[in-house]
Amino acid sequence: MDESMLCTKTHEYVLEKGESYEVGITDYAIEQLGDIVFIELPETGSEFKKNEVFATVESVKAASEIYMPISGKIIEVNEEVVNSPELLNDESYAQKWLVKIESDADQVEFADLLDYSDYKEEIA
Repeated sequence: MDESMLCTKTHEYVLEKGESYEVGITDYAIEQLGDIVFIELPETGSEFKKNEVFATVESVKAASEIYMPISGKIIEVNEEVVNSPELLNDESYAQKWLVKIESDADQVEFADLLDYSDYKEEIA
């Protein structure tokens, strides 16, 4: 995982990539879910507020809702993981983001996000 990403207490992450952000679920969340068998992602152009459910991930153990860590508009969906959700379980698979968003979120929206190192301590 990228040390510069910010994480939520519900195990989503957001990572700034120039003009946009990648949003996904943390390795810890993937481990807890077990073998992921299905993922439902929103359409490009959809808009979500911080903490709104934007995706559903199903594993052999459970189904989980995924929450948007900051408000934004979907500009790209990771079709690879939609078509082959098991890729998220592969440690060598680097493209674990779920969606890319445009966001003009202010500092208030980022205030409760954890640095990756703090997140790792929180889940330890």
